[in-house]
Amino acid sequence: MAELGRVRWKRFGLLLPPVAVVTSLLVGATAQGVIGATFVVSGSSFKLFARELRGQGFTLATDVDETRKGRLYPVIVAGIRRAAVDELCSSALVKTPVGTITLRLTGGQGGNEVIIDDLVIDVVAGQTAASIRDLELGRDASTLDEVPGGRGPAGTFGGQARVVTLRNVRLGARAVTAATFSLPDLGLKVTRGTHECY
Repeated sequence: MAELGRVRWKRFGLLLPPVAVVTSLLVGATAQGVIGATFVVSGSSFKLFARELRGQGFTLATDVDETRKGRLYPVIVAGIRRAAVDELCSSALVKTPVGTITLRLTGGQGGNEVIIDDLVIDVVAGQTAASIRDLELGRDASTLDEVPGGRGPAGTFGGQARVVTLRNVRLGARAVTAATFSLPDLGLKVTRGTHECY
């Protein structure tokens, strides 16, 4: 009976960091979306891949992200009010004392859908096949109203649409916020070396 109460510290030590990372990412993304705040970015970009994304409400604007050291990065702010995503993957490269590791988050596999509300992505580069309905380009970015948090500075270029479908989405991003992020099959994997989503 004494065996049942023992803690296997090695196993606990191996499981704690990944669980802490996932918890921090999910809580941070949800909190950032709810309060609609701008946060200081790390300065590193990460990759996002989706086999298909179906969105209601879509905005595009330009902005600038800032690191803790004051370095500025121009970004395209892409917003989607409600998104259903198939085969989502996010990967980030992290330098550690044991070399570069890849942190991968996945969801929406095997017929499951990832559902995201008030999604805002700060994009540095992207490629996708797109189908867009009721598009407006050249609109003042401060007047965009399809996505909460999807506006840009007054007098700058903006665009929006009512419906968007994106396939084989490949994005390089600096930040992501969302009001809610529902992954029925969240997967996390940390591996040595470079094993990005694409």
